[in-house]
Amino acid sequence: MAGISDGNLATESGLKPRLTETGRPVTVAVEAINEHGEMVLTRIPGEHPLTLYLDKREIVTLMTLGAAPESLVLGYLRNQRLVSRIEDIAAVQVDWETDSAAVTTRNGSADLEQRLERRTVTSGCGQGTMFGDLMESLDEVALPDDVFLDAPTLAILLDNVRRQDSIYKEAGAVHGCALATADGEILMFIEDVGRHNAVDAIAGQMWLKNMRGGDKLFYTTGRLTSEMVIKAAQMGIPFMISRSGLTEMGHAIARKIGLTVIGRATGKHYLLFTGQHRFKKDVAAMGGGLPD
Repeated sequence: MAGISDGNLATESGLKPRLTETGRPVTVAVEAINEHGEMVLTRIPGEHPLTLYLDKREIVTLMTLGAAPESLVLGYLRNQRLVSRIEDIAAVQVDWETDSAAVTTRNGSADLEQRLERRTVTSGCGQGTMFGDLMESLDEVALPDDVFLDAPTLAILLDNVRRQDSIYKEAGAVHGCALATADGEILMFIEDVGRHNAVDAIAGQMWLKNMRGGDKLFYTTGRLTSEMVIKAAQMGIPFMISRSGLTEMGHAIARKIGLTVIGRATGKHYLLFTGQHRFKKDVAAMGGGLPD
């Protein structure tokens, strides 16, 4: 097991937690037989169980590549609203010998049992648990309306994602998520066996870096379910873009909170589902315009 790094650096409002650094190799080589009957050595993504304990209380077992387990754990706690501030976490210790992640808070989790009772099992790939009070928290979401995305910038983002080095290109079978600037430049790109894990890992890194989401773009290769939409909103990100589609509940929640959601985004094609007020189409280059 790796040791804990010195993460006790001051943020704007307090201390960072101490973290282990225990990323695992993301692919392994296995033998497969191709269409010609030949044995070929092929790389496939790793997949490992990681059981999360919060103050010695078992919370969930996540199936993950294991590339950024500490960020994944932090993002999960943030997005599930189990810990409200990064400063409340004293340490995150990942041990692959026991496939566990032990999180210690500074003052304990007074209402943890109540929160654990209010959860909904979902069909999210690689995760599948959503706590009930997330839906109630939507009224607290206030996304900025003074930021905008135009079609040329969307094209830049999609091209940057296309050119991004990825596990998917090498081994397939993973989802990827990216956090990008308002200009479409990728700040973080994380892949995992489930899209929920990838977005949580980005949320964890944003939390550690005290990074705000109001001027950022979020991209995912996976479908936009209600849980994915809620997570983007909790991260304060007003734009969510996917090469896949959007579910009915995801659409309803995005409309309710005013999130700008773009789906089926590949090449020059896209579908603008919600939050049209933030999207500015380049009429001269693209032709046409948004409906009023």
